[in-house]
Amino acid sequence: MDILVCPVCKEPLDLAVEREEDGEVLTGTLTSPGCGATYPIEDGIPNLLPGPVSGPASS
Repeated sequence: MDILVCPVCKEPLDLAVEREEDGEVLTGTLTSPGCGATYPIEDGIPNLLPGPVSGPASS
């Protein structure tokens, strides 16, 4: 996940793993230290759409 950046501010995202299996992140959160936006990871798929699913950057 080193290549993912925030679609809002273009800063690298921090990964918080909730569930991992065989080295794959199944659930967790990606957070931008630049703008504070958060993006969920569900079923191994990060949702990087800016908007209501994001954190403080969407306010």
